Amino acid sequence: MSESVRRMIPCQAVHVDSPTEGRNPRTVDIDLMSTSGILAAINTEDRTVAGAVAAVQPMLARAVDFAVEALRAGYRVHYFGAGTSGRLATLDAAELAPTFNVPRDWFIAHHAGGERALVHAVENAEDDATAGAAEVADSVSPGDFVLGLTASGRTPFVLGALAAAQRKGARTALVSGNAKAPKPAGVDVLIAVDTGPEVIAGSTRMKAGTAQKMVLTSFSTATMIKLGRTYSNLMVSMRATNAKLRGRTIRILQEATGMTMADCSDALTEAGGDLKVALVHLLSGESVTSAADALHASGGHVRKALDTLRVRAS
Repeated sequence: MSESVRRMIPCQAVHVDSPTEGRNPRTVDIDLMSTSGILAAINTEDRTVAGAVAAVQPMLARAVDFAVEALRAGYRVHYFGAGTSGRLATLDAAELAPTFNVPRDWFIAHHAGGERALVHAVENAEDDATAGAAEVADSVSPGDFVLGLTASGRTPFVLGALAAAQRKGARTALVSGNAKAPKPAGVDVLIAVDTGPEVIAGSTRMKAGTAQKMVLTSFSTATMIKLGRTYSNLMVSMRATNAKLRGRTIRILQEATGMTMADCSDALTEAGGDLKVALVHLLSGESVTSAADALHASGGHVRKALDTLRVRAS
């Protein structure tokens, strides 16, 4: 790079209110790099994201506990976001039903601008705090948990929704990419992930988006584990509704019990395709009916159901 060109690129980032909007001094020459160099620079920045997410785990744990409390009491979890944040939230909510067999209204995503904004930019949608509050009025109940997501920490649609949700009696949390921004009104838990300036200034689909994806995946997965939707590290809440899923459930039963494919297949048939019932039946040696009753009494927790059956047998 010539000295004349280098002098045209300030080495110090311009001060901005949001770190993601700042100029990254490590990537000012990225447009002069080779393809491999560009990818290496992006990867180097991406490797900082996991550490930034690790730093907010105490706050994330509080959010998980709020969500678990809400769902156990029969309430719901809502995601509010705009742009990349809203799209990531919509993806996370959509994947929970097939992965953990949860009711589709347990996790509800609200995206600024509605469904159209998922694939097309809707101008000014994220700047409408009133629209966020209106969505809360139409869909959020006291006792629900509301999680907002915004890279800047200031998106009006999201903050308007959180403030309205808190007034309505719901607990709230905000996932923000701006660790410098103060905790907004209407937020019980602030999860501020400091990923710093992006590879390309302001492109929050990069590190900030990766951090939000990691936070969302950790949040929803931990919530499912706490609610007993897994046994060990196995997905056991799915139902065998087709040949592909039946094969997967039998493999899971084999992993969890060490029994033969034939034994697991017979147990799954006897349990009416309910993997959890078949699992408790096989691990406890009790009848399918007893297994189903113990699971119902334990709120669907396999380990708690097994403990109950062991106590009864002793």
